[in-house]
Order: sequence, then C-alpha cells, then structure tokens
Amino acid sequence: MKILMFGWEFPPHITGGLGTACYGLTKGLSKFDVEIVFVVPKAYGDEDKQYVSIKEAGEVIITEQKNEYSQFWKNFTYMEVGAQLIPYMSPEEFQKIFNDKIFSHSELNKVAFSEKFKFTGHYGINLYQEVARYALIASYLAANKNFDIIHAHDWLTYPAGMAAKEVSGKPLVVHIHATEFDRSGEQINQRIYDIERAGMEAADKVITVSNLTRDIVINRYGIHPDKVTTVYNSVEPMTLPDEFRVTKGFNEKIVTFLGRVTFQKGPDYFVEAAKKILDIDTNVRFVMAGSGDMLHRMIKRVAQLGIATKFHFAGFLKGQEVYDMFSISDVYVMPSVSEPFGISPLEAMMSDVPVIISKQSGVSEILRYALKVDFWDVDDLADAIYGILHYDGLAKMFKRCGKEEVENLKWENSAYKVKEIYKSLTN
Repeated sequence: MKILMFGWEFPPHITGGLGTACYGLTKGLSKFDVEIVFVVPKAYGDEDKQYVSIKEAGEVIITEQKNEYSQFWKNFTYMEVGAQLIPYMSPEEFQKIFNDKIFSHSELNKVAFSEKFKFTGHYGINLYQEVARYALIASYLAANKNFDIIHAHDWLTYPAGMAAKEVSGKPLVVHIHATEFDRSGEQINQRIYDIERAGMEAADKVITVSNLTRDIVINRYGIHPDKVTTVYNSVEPMTLPDEFRVTKGFNEKIVTFLGRVTFQKGPDYFVEAAKKILDIDTNVRFVMAGSGDMLHRMIKRVAQLGIATKFHFAGFLKGQEVYDMFSISDVYVMPSVSEPFGISPLEAMMSDVPVIISKQSGVSEILRYALKVDFWDVDDLADAIYGILHYDGLAKMFKRCGKEEVENLKWENSAYKVKEIYKSLTN
C-alpha cells in the first residue's frame, strides 16, 4: 500500500509534538508494508529516511501547465500573518489579510508553473503563501505519482490534501493533532477554523489523537461521528545509558514544565503552583523549558511573586537536551488547558520521572500511573507536586509503574489502527 503523506515538519527539525508523532507513526506503518512518501515544505538532509521517502516541496519543478493543477486554487485566499504562527498556536497578530485577491488561471501560470519554489519551512510572515504554494505542488505530485491514500497532518497541510484529492480522486485521511479551540480557547481565528473544517469535510476519514479531540471535532465542527476515529499517540522506546545522564550537582529537587509557553499549555498555573510550594519549602527549584507568546508575561509574574531565585527559564529544548532535563527532574508537570494528547509526559515517564497532568488532556484517557488534576485548580496541583517531592514511596511507585505502563504504548499499535483505516477506504 502506498501513501502520499503531507506534514509541515519532520524530526529533527520540529517545534513540538507534531513532527515527533509523524515520525513515530511512519516508523510504525513501515512494519505493515506501507510505503510512504512524506512531503515537507523544506528538507534539511539529516532526516531519518529509513522508514519513509522524504520529498521536499521546494525541490519540485512544475513543468506542465494543466488546468486541474490550478482549478482548485482559483478561489484560494492569500493572507499574510504574524510571525509567531505555528501548528499548535494561534497567531499573535494578523498583519494583512487580502480577502479579495483571487488568482486567475493566467496569474497561476505566471507565478506557479515552470518554476521551483523556495520554502523556508518555518512559520513566518509568508506562512499562508507557503501553504498555498505547498498545495499547488501537492496537486502536481498527486497527478504524477502512484499511490492509494492521501494522509494530511494538521491544518497547514489540509489544503494540500484537498488539492491532491481533487486531482487524483484518491481517498483523503486528515489527522487532527490539535484544533483551533485547543490553541486559542473561545477566541478562535476564524480563518484557521474554516480551513480545519473544510479539511474535515473533504476527508473520507478523520483521525483524532484522543476522544477529547474527537468530541471537539464532532460538536464544534459538525463532523458525523461515523467518520471520526480515535487513534492514540505513542512514544519511542528509549533507555539512556548512565553515561548520558546528567547529574544535578546540588540537593534541591527540580520540578519541570517542558512545552510551548502558550495559553494552551497553562504555564501561568505552573507559576502560581510554584509560589505555593516555595512558600512552605525552599529546597525546590522550578524550571520552565520552552518558548512562546506568554514567556515574557511569565518572567514578569515570577518577578512579581518574588521567586526568581528559585525559578529558571531554560528556553526551547530539543533532542538530547530534553532528556538531559528529564534526567535531573524529580517531577514533570503538564497543566494544559486543552491538550489533544500530549507526548511529553510519555517521554518523561520513559525517563523515570513521575508526571502530573491535567484532566483536560487526551493522554489522561490512557494513563493510570500519572497524577491528574484540573488545570485551573492550583491548590490541587501544588498538593500533587508536594506529595511527589516529599513521599519517596509515592515517587518510586509512579516511576516504576509509569515506565512499565508507557513501555506498552507502542507506535506499532497505533500504526496498525491507521492501517486498518486505510484498508477500509481502499476496500
């Protein structure tokens, strides 16, 4: 079975869990004789190509002028957006929106055909322009490649998936890793919502990463329940040799927040809980690792609370840096306001770190050996942190049982369910 798969990022060049999930799923699918061409806007050459064929959209030259490539995009609206837009978060600010600029066939031929686009592969000011060009290339690839299924990950690639389906007539699967309601709460970006909904409506099957997300897709986007299937994410098995483990060099306990510093992740609740802990126990350090639009606000709040000497901002961590952080952490906290799934708690558990997660996360649906709190209940969150830090038996139990639990969450299992979805569509 051959899959034409669209994704905006692939490890090691990632901004969050999206790329990590794409890698794990494609690796799992390779065990079931699934051949995948994974199309990214920009490839860097150091991607792991053992399980997939990486196709860089920026290296595709469109040499033929066929009406079917451009027809779908005649009505595409071009927009320029704020530079902080990434798959999991809403833009800080729309700079310009051109609602009335519609390309005619002649304009399409002039700017899109017989030339090679250069994609940044980032989430910058020309993001929507790159999304549109990426979809034009998707339609060309769909018309010139042999495949059975189209699979598009998250909203940035839904237009590409729809264009590929329009040209080829092949079934489309869209994979929901996050929705605009997760990123922005009730203050949604209507443009992004419209793209998400259009992708879901055009799809033959919709995959969600949790039942929490499935409910949002059904109730907020009006998608029929029979069309939506939950396939949980998993985690790559990993055992770090002792020589790769970092030692603290001091006796204080470390409580870690690792993720985007955005509304969705609830960093403000982590800061408030830290204050409550430090009021009764000064032998603790708190670390916020990540970047995002709320970072400066969190730095200011930490200063206001007078806990700056015990609170550290580590910046965005990736690769080995993540596991270095876990190796010195005593507790990992994910107080997300709305988390479709959440892979990082699984990575922490794999690294022998007890985890505290919000009940408003998809991963809470499958984990038994994690403490669960409502994201807004700062007192409960502080109690949970205090308990892990001060009761050794509790911490040891969560370490041992948590690691055993997460080792049974395999990408092969997730991939098998996706393969069954593929089969239902090809049949």
